[in-house]
Amino acid sequence: MKARVLFGVVGFAFVLLALYVFPSIVLEIAIAALCVLATYEVLGSTKLVHNRLELLLCMLVALGLAVGHVTGLPVSLSAVVQGLVFVMLVGSFAIELKFHDSMNVSQVAWGFFGALIVPYLMLSLLRIYQMDFQPILDTDFRAGQFIVLLPLLAAWGADTCALFSGMFFGKHKLAPVVSPKKTVEGAVGGVIGGAVLVVLAALLMNVFLDLDMPLWSAAVLGAVGAVLGEIGDLSFSVIKRQTGIKDYGHIFPGHGGVLDRFDSVLFVAPFAEILFRILWQGSAL
Repeated sequence: MKARVLFGVVGFAFVLLALYVFPSIVLEIAIAALCVLATYEVLGSTKLVHNRLELLLCMLVALGLAVGHVTGLPVSLSAVVQGLVFVMLVGSFAIELKFHDSMNVSQVAWGFFGALIVPYLMLSLLRIYQMDFQPILDTDFRAGQFIVLLPLLAAWGADTCALFSGMFFGKHKLAPVVSPKKTVEGAVGGVIGGAVLVVLAALLMNVFLDLDMPLWSAAVLGAVGAVLGEIGDLSFSVIKRQTGIKDYGHIFPGHGGVLDRFDSVLFVAPFAEILFRILWQGSAL
């Protein structure tokens, strides 16, 4: 527990520095590293893809997708995605043809999931961070540098609220086989707590940053984000149980791997991105 708390404090400090002090490239590199590690974890740690050449291809495609999100890149993101899908398609089946005696075709399908879908979901955080739809009190900060905290709060804040709600009120198991410690009461507490936390954060941003975010949208993000975060957590827990691993990795002391810490964020961040684009669709994003 001590290592978990200490790493959480250090990690939060790094996030603040990356958002508001360091140049954008630092955050872009950090998220790119998370994408590549997440791809390895969901495919390599689980052995869902055990062909090393296919696993390497998947990790390179994930890295390419992250590089495609770098600020100021002369190539459009849609072109990068289309190119990587084509590379993944041709490359994966070329490897399948080469190793058809030992490589099951299901590895190709899992490869697409791990190389494209998982990092694309993770990169929602970067796309939110890069949003620039209104000035923040006549400073050089973008609105995205602040609202990117909201999906993280919706995912991790709701998870904390669910933990304590389950400890004090939990009686009915939510998913006894997949995650025996989760309870219905904890999940309800997570939804309520997530909504309250995100509304409070949005209110502070509206007051001090003149963000002008509707509070109803903050409540929706908090509540729906809590539900989506729970689904994300359980979904990646299913993969762990079916592949016989306890944690996806050990890169984060006290937390496990990237997917052990970001499984809920992978489901919440894309929803937040969609919501923000709807709210400010008439502005330059």
